[in-house]
Amino acid sequence: MLIDLKERVAIVTGVGRGIGREIATTLAREGAIVIAIDINESDLVETANELGGIDAVHREFVCDVRDASRIAEVISDIDAEFGGIDILVNNAGVAGNGPIDELDEKTWDFVHDVNLKGTFLMCRAVVPVMKRRKFGRIINAASFAALVPIYASGAYASSKVAVAHFTRALAGEVGPWNITANSYAPGMVPTVINRFTERPHAEQSQLLDTLSLRHWGDKADIANLICFLASDLAGYITGTLIDVSGGKLATQVPRLAYEAAAEAGDYEFDL
Repeated sequence: MLIDLKERVAIVTGVGRGIGREIATTLAREGAIVIAIDINESDLVETANELGGIDAVHREFVCDVRDASRIAEVISDIDAEFGGIDILVNNAGVAGNGPIDELDEKTWDFVHDVNLKGTFLMCRAVVPVMKRRKFGRIINAASFAALVPIYASGAYASSKVAVAHFTRALAGEVGPWNITANSYAPGMVPTVINRFTERPHAEQSQLLDTLSLRHWGDKADIANLICFLASDLAGYITGTLIDVSGGKLATQVPRLAYEAAAEAGDYEFDL
């Protein structure tokens, strides 16, 4: 089976760097027409240069996903040029955490406005276009924090679990038009936000001990899932949250399997 996204029009938000840029370039390599959206113009230019190197059809728009009027302009321009929208990947997101008793309203509102409201506004703008053509793939970024929060992540975790449930609600509404809606939960993928690989070795080892696959994930692991969910191969998958975390906490103490493998001479700890 081949994933064929040729000439599918795909919007990806938050493409300026990291996982978002990887998603955009991966979709482009699979033949999609990529509409790259980001709030940072200089990052958007860098993404455009990468897309140009792939020789893909692409467009870039500076857009804040919290701005409903700007979103409407962008969607109108895309629809007018390409005659529709097939795929929406709501990747844009922010962190912004702290203990709940120290968390200020401004941080709480910012995190929820970008992560949750931004996802809502993008979906609200795109769904009518997808309904018209009776086809669509909507893929929203949740987080492993939507499954199991970490200390001082009240704002982030609550926004991401809300994204997951919003996606389920959306899936239940758009099914009659052959539109699917799914969310994904990235786990242990090093980014400029979490800086996993820049932490002390002992701390990295402790984090890796929580994984059934005891190594860091790669941005490509997320982008490949997005390509699958965006394709016809995933046409009967909707309303689900897919965990992409290397089996983080799939069992109570994943490290035990590695200790047993090490005793048998089949594994060596690298940290």
